[in-house]
Amino acid sequence: MTDTPERPWRNFYGRVRGKTLRPLQKTRLEGDLPALVLRGVTREENPERTPLRLPGLGVPLWLEIGFGGGEHLVHMARTYPGVTILGAEPFVNGIAQFLGKLAKDPVGNIRLHPGDARDLLELLPEGRLEKVFLNYPDPWPKARHHRRRFVTPEPLALLARAMASGAELRVATDIEDYVRQTLEEVPPAGFALEKGPTDEAWPDWLSTRYEQKALREGRRPYYMTFRRL
Repeated sequence: MTDTPERPWRNFYGRVRGKTLRPLQKTRLEGDLPALVLRGVTREENPERTPLRLPGLGVPLWLEIGFGGGEHLVHMARTYPGVTILGAEPFVNGIAQFLGKLAKDPVGNIRLHPGDARDLLELLPEGRLEKVFLNYPDPWPKARHHRRRFVTPEPLALLARAMASGAELRVATDIEDYVRQTLEEVPPAGFALEKGPTDEAWPDWLSTRYEQKALREGRRPYYMTFRRL
């Protein structure tokens, strides 16, 4: 999707590459990643933006937006083997870390989009997602960058379209202003606040490395649960 006056396409994530990958990580990206990738999501593969058919993917279908190193993604897939969980992540180093975790703890119910979650959301069948996780998204702390946060109208509209009525949206963050914006922006997009913000995590929550860093640095985690109307 390109920028237009009506709908600017601003990245809600930062860099897509970090430190130089180790040889084993490169091998996994070349050998293991292709079998997990959803086809027909990228604009090169699907310039006409034809909706995905998702053959062979189980029901229910969940999504983690920006899965980082994949700790939570693998944990949820292992905890709920009857669910297919999609993961969208543009950061190559995070994907490499996820593949390392998957090699040590194999699960077969994960599919990936190694890119912008919005490209996936706009192609999913309407009302297909039953649970979505937004864990420690990029906070874009500067005020002039707040429009790049995921919890803004354009990404939220795509998310709401793809989620079923009654589907659950979980948001975890350690940034108080992100909490503020989430509470302001998510309900008008078609969601009801069910719980939070609270410091009590979900019973099946796995604390991520981002959360552990926040705790070490003295920041408080906040957890919010919304329900799609």
